[in-house]
Amino acid sequence: MSTPQPPMPQAAAPHWQAAPGSPYPGYTSPIPVVRAHLGHAVASEWTKIRSVRSTMWTLGVFVLLVVGIGLLTAGLVSANASGGELAGENPLSFGVFGLLLGSMCIMTLGVLTTASEYGTGMIRTTMTACPSRTRVLAAKSIVFFAVAFTVTLASVLLVALADVALLDGAREPSRSEWLKATLGISLYIALLGLLSLVVGSIIRHSAGAITIMIGLVLAPLVIALFMFSQSLEGLRQALFEYSIPSQLSVFYSTSLSDSGPSGWDPLWIAIGVTAVAYGGAVALLQQRDV
Repeated sequence: MSTPQPPMPQAAAPHWQAAPGSPYPGYTSPIPVVRAHLGHAVASEWTKIRSVRSTMWTLGVFVLLVVGIGLLTAGLVSANASGGELAGENPLSFGVFGLLLGSMCIMTLGVLTTASEYGTGMIRTTMTACPSRTRVLAAKSIVFFAVAFTVTLASVLLVALADVALLDGAREPSRSEWLKATLGISLYIALLGLLSLVVGSIIRHSAGAITIMIGLVLAPLVIALFMFSQSLEGLRQALFEYSIPSQLSVFYSTSLSDSGPSGWDPLWIAIGVTAVAYGGAVALLQQRDV
């Protein structure tokens, strides 16, 4: 004879109650319903950006370029400089060489943060989970900007400390120069990446958006180099002054020209351009199907 089986536990029956003003019972879910907010979207985007391989690769290459080239440049200058040759030089200025290449990595990651979801179709899932498109873009922007700023600040601070230690003959940087070469340049690079994220949202194509951003960085300076006509001297000077490599050098108390942006001007320009592009991206998101 078979042994009797113990009775299986029964799941709790759903609670049915009549809706107010109705004789028929309604269903009340035992699962608590939480109203979604920006914090949930930020948590989702943080999970995305830290779980994909492209983030680690691009940020790893960025750190390698910024720190590696910065330390290599300072080491070569220190080894080949004769006594007193570095007197009056700002030792922090040698960190700009690594950032010129490293900024490409931050811009690439910014584009991939948005445009890659359009390529894979993941954007449909994202918009289904969070129908508020402005909230999605805001969450992506917050997470990316925080990551880009933190990694950039840590990298440039390491290079700055190493450059000051390696270049004994150089002068001591002022407090303002320290602030611009660490906090200022980190904000500027993070804004470049945020602008790339916005362009990726507008273009919705990774390769196209990356090409546009690389052109934005390199094209003005390259075009200016080949403007030999005297009638184009004003345009040539403006391209030199407002090119991104020139604006990067302003944070290190150097510049490709004697006029143009100075001090914190490049940061205000980047904020203005990014704000305009962000407004355009929000408007397009509201009009598109996805």
